[in-house]
Amino acid sequence: MTHKFKIGQRVCRVQLGLPGDKGGGEVFEILRLMPEDQTGERSYRIRTEAGERAIRESELVAVSSL
Repeated sequence: MTHKFKIGQRVCRVQLGLPGDKGGGEVFEILRLMPEDQTGERSYRIRTEAGERAIRESELVAVSSL
């Protein structure tokens, strides 16, 4: 399977509606495509204000370029 997002693409987190979830406002940049985890879900390294972190594909949505 291929990754949904590409290196350099701008994405944001899916807002889950949970208490304290800061979700959808912050925009991230995809830095690296990572292999599938044990469940078969793809992951990415993203750039955040605090540095870098890993995140699963299901937690991301593309930012439309307007």
